[in-house]
Amino acid sequence: MASELIRQQTAGTLTPKGDRDYASEVDYAVERELRSFLARATPSIGLLGEEEGASGASSAREWTLDPVDGTVNFAHGLPLCGVSLALMEAKQPVLGVIDLPFLGERYTAVRGQGAYLNGEPIRVGEVSRLHDAIVSIGDFAIGDRAQERNVPRLAVTAALASQALRVRILGSAALDLAWLAAGRTNAVVTLSNKPWDMAAGIIIAREAGAVVVDADGTEHTADSSATLAAPPALVAEVVELVQTASKRPPG
Repeated sequence: MASELIRQQTAGTLTPKGDRDYASEVDYAVERELRSFLARATPSIGLLGEEEGASGASSAREWTLDPVDGTVNFAHGLPLCGVSLALMEAKQPVLGVIDLPFLGERYTAVRGQGAYLNGEPIRVGEVSRLHDAIVSIGDFAIGDRAQERNVPRLAVTAALASQALRVRILGSAALDLAWLAAGRTNAVVTLSNKPWDMAAGIIIAREAGAVVVDADGTEHTADSSATLAAPPALVAEVVELVQTASKRPPG
């Protein structure tokens, strides 16, 4: 349903959301379609969507949705984008689905039941050193105080460039975490934490064997300031690098 909308339509009119940020017509169409479907299928559970906010019942559980994670990629014809949907409970995702329509990939996970790609089990890679790791990083900040907010991001990027095997910016947080879960990359460093961006990928990565933490190494929740994820043998080195680089004075 949602994937067909993305595959079959162009981005259409782009609605500005701030400095260098926008939503496409497809973002709104997918969100409205899924909001309507979930309201019928799970009437006791509300939904928080990136484009139109919260709706539905207030309860201990809530759907969180990014209708097109990677809108800029989508609008420019890059296939690295998809739908990200998670069910949240006590500030933690308990179910996640990431559908990448142009790549023909659907990632799924339920807490305690493992992670899957197109129905087949997946696991994180066994890399244990940054020297051998492909690390995907989140986009740089835009909008208010972007220059200030990018100081630690640039410092972390420079540190990773000097220590990791490779650094990648894929332009989709959902894809970052899904590919970590599938063992295609080895760590994720994102110095932000919006629930619609992260929640589905977090449960999928965790169920595939990754550890997901905040920037200080504590357990990741919806209130965390950053999202770091890696296999157990690698996560401490990632956290140490982020902490050290973030505190380094610019220049």
